[in-house]
Amino acid sequence: MYNLNSILIVALLFVLILLANEGGYWLGHYFQTRTDEDVKNHTNTIQAGTLGLLALILGFTFNMALQRYNSRSEAVIDEANAIGTALLRTQLLPQPYDSLTHAQLQKYITLRLAVSNTGTASVDELQRLNQETRKLQNEIWISAVKAARLDPRPVTTGYFISSLNGMIDTYGLRNAALQMHVPEIILYLLFIVFAMSGALMGYASGLGRKRTTLPTMTMSFLICLVVFIIIDLDRPKRGIIKVKQESMQQLQQE
Repeated sequence: MYNLNSILIVALLFVLILLANEGGYWLGHYFQTRTDEDVKNHTNTIQAGTLGLLALILGFTFNMALQRYNSRSEAVIDEANAIGTALLRTQLLPQPYDSLTHAQLQKYITLRLAVSNTGTASVDELQRLNQETRKLQNEIWISAVKAARLDPRPVTTGYFISSLNGMIDTYGLRNAALQMHVPEIILYLLFIVFAMSGALMGYASGLGRKRTTLPTMTMSFLICLVVFIIIDLDRPKRGIIKVKQESMQQLQQE
C-alpha cells in the first residue's frame, strides 16, 4: 500500500464506503416491513457502537502517524545540531585538517539536503546519495584519525572525534526514522471497520422511512479526509505534509 498514491487509496475507500452503504440500504429496505421497532432500535445501537469503534481506531492511527512524523522532524534537528557541533570543533584540529574537515562537512550537509529533497520514487538516486554519504563519512573519519596522530590530546582532537561519532549516530537514527511507518494491518483494519460502518448506516437508513443520503456522504467524506491526512503523515518525502529542513538549510547558510 505504501507504493500506491494516497489520493487513489482515499478515492477507492470513498467508493467502497458508498457501495457498502448502498448495499446496506437495499438490504435494510428489504427487511423494513419484516422488522419491528425493537430490532430497529437495536440496529441503531449497534451502528452507534461501530461508529465509536471507528472513531477509536481513527484516533489511534492518527496519533501513531503523528508520532512518527514528529520523530522524523526531531531526527532532522538532532542531525543538524550534531553536524553543527562537529563543524565548530574542526577549529580544534591541527592544520591542515581543520580546513579539510570543515570543507568535507560542508559537502556532507549538501548531501544530506539532497537526500531530503529526493523523493522515494527516485530509488536509484537515493541509493547513490546514500553511498556518497557513507563514503564521505569514511573520508572525514580518516581525516580525524590522521589529525589525532598529530595531536592526540582529548581536549582538542578528542572533542572532534566525539562529535563526529554523534554525527554518524544521528545519521543512522534519521534513516531509521524514515523507515518507520504505520503497520499496514492497522490500515486494513481501519478500512474494514469503515466499510462495515457504511453498510450499517445504509442498513439502518433502509429500515427507516426516509434515507439520509447527504449526512452519510458528508460523514464519509470527512472520515476519508482524515484517512488521507494519516497516510500523508506516514509518507515523509511525498504528499502535502513534508518534514521541514529549515535547521539543515540554516546550517548550510551559516
